[in-house]
Amino acid sequence: MQTPWGEVEVVDAHVHFFSHTFFKALAVQLSVPDKVDDVIKHLTWEAPSASNAALAQRWVAELDRHSVARSVLISSVPDDEAAAADAVRTYASRFYGFFMFNPKAPNAESRASRAFDTLGMKGICLFPAMHRYSIQDAALEPIFALAEKRKNVVIFVHTGVLTVGVRKKLGLPSKFDMSMSNPIDLHRVAMDHPTINFIIPHFGAGYFREALMLGDLAPNVHVDTSGSNSWIKYQPSDMTLKDVFRKALESYGPKRLLFGTDSSFFPRGWNRPVFDAQVAALRDLGVDRETAQAIFGGNLRRILGG
Repeated sequence: MQTPWGEVEVVDAHVHFFSHTFFKALAVQLSVPDKVDDVIKHLTWEAPSASNAALAQRWVAELDRHSVARSVLISSVPDDEAAAADAVRTYASRFYGFFMFNPKAPNAESRASRAFDTLGMKGICLFPAMHRYSIQDAALEPIFALAEKRKNVVIFVHTGVLTVGVRKKLGLPSKFDMSMSNPIDLHRVAMDHPTINFIIPHFGAGYFREALMLGDLAPNVHVDTSGSNSWIKYQPSDMTLKDVFRKALESYGPKRLLFGTDSSFFPRGWNRPVFDAQVAALRDLGVDRETAQAIFGGNLRRILGG
């Protein structure tokens, strides 16, 4: 993609794969399991094909339209890892598969193993506040052990403020527990498992100071830059995205920042304004081309391989 630094390969670390199964799960929670289309109409979104391969093709066309080389696709409800796996299987050179994972669910360890070894997933996405557990819980140790035995896989841990816009729009409750959301909770885990690459999204999603501490102390923790970064409202009123990047570069360095958009639904598709805002912030900071290439794609390729 053409940028102020010239041609830069863009790899998006944070795109949600809203499959038909995702919307089916929402309809079930609304007690209207046979009215999936009505749920989608209420959201004013484009209905996905029942075929995961067809939805993947839709995303390939969207990435091509914006000259994006590759992206992560996140299956965004538990037990839906097969959706992202179908996309990766169909377009292996364009997608990495991540999946939402509840370690408290039955047969969690076998599901995680299958996702890595059979489905080819690259990332487990943990949401401690959503599923109400501590990232330091001993029950997670078998999952960390699985990751340690495999190359080029990551563990994504959502910290900070957790809001799910689709749930709010549908009137579904979000009974999350923010006491499980502090990035500092990941510090001991990261130190105990130094060979695992951990990712926290959205610059810590409101716990920016804590995310900076974590990045300074734990060299195997990365931060993704995704979303509108509305969490900045919890910071000093004069803080800008440029300031956020400056501080993040100080704590994490240029090799542990991962560009992401938090794109998710159609017809919006790939969220280009997020990219443009981040390009502008980094340009204004005066970063060089090597740093820009690392953040916008090189770092993610390095840790995931390929």
